[in-house]
Amino acid sequence: MDVFVTALLPLAVVVIMFSLGLGLTPSDFRRIAERPRAFCIGALNQIILLPVMAYLIILIFGFTGETAVGIMILAACPGGAASNIITKLANWDVALSVTLTATFSLTCVVTIPIILDVAVAHFLGATAPEIDIASTAITAFLLTALPITLGMMLRAASPAAVAKIAPTLAKVAMGLFVAVIAAAILSNWQVVTNNITHLGLGLFALIVALSVIGFAVSRMLGATDPEAKTIAIETGVQNGALALAIAGLLIANGPTFNAYAIPAALYSVVWLGSALPAFLFVAKSS
Repeated sequence: MDVFVTALLPLAVVVIMFSLGLGLTPSDFRRIAERPRAFCIGALNQIILLPVMAYLIILIFGFTGETAVGIMILAACPGGAASNIITKLANWDVALSVTLTATFSLTCVVTIPIILDVAVAHFLGATAPEIDIASTAITAFLLTALPITLGMMLRAASPAAVAKIAPTLAKVAMGLFVAVIAAAILSNWQVVTNNITHLGLGLFALIVALSVIGFAVSRMLGATDPEAKTIAIETGVQNGALALAIAGLLIANGPTFNAYAIPAALYSVVWLGSALPAFLFVAKSS
């Protein structure tokens, strides 16, 4: 089962990011200049609020060591396609959602290594393993920026063909993600059950705090109601598959599902079991 996770996890992340790229055009990024206020508020939430809230949750719940580092890795990963889907169902600001997701999926090549380096030094101190920041940045690039760029290039070259394959590929991507998370959990069931109560509650608190505070901060800074709700979803939804992949690479020649990866795997369980239904309920009620 561990071999299954190791083999499919990077593939799942790449397919998810490639599928995201297929839905993007250069105009999605031009919206940054057209709507700087909304984008800057979203950037503030993603780059500042998210890691700060993750750190506060770590302190409040008393998480330490590898678990704390794993939570910070999760906080460094941007939202995924799920936030776009929820925003579309709710008829909120889909254009803003797509722009934020795409932009931070590209810039995480820089933010993930930085946050990871700081988190490892802070929470592990002298016991910290040696982290190759350059290697982490390259890995993040290969898992995110490259497949997104290739997806955009393919759409620009063959828009008609992409229109036919994109829906199917999106379903394949989600299927791979669910399969990998399920395999990771089943192959490490004892580890999951030992951590689900305390860590699961902490991750749930993180999702709720980010969503509520993300909305409140956005409204305070002048975002419209649909913009604030969109930013809140983008802030509260993290790419668990990417976090799991990054965490799995921290121990050289070690297992993919290591101590750093537990928060990412449990996050997916918590999100799918509680946060996703709640988000969908809010979306349908809007």
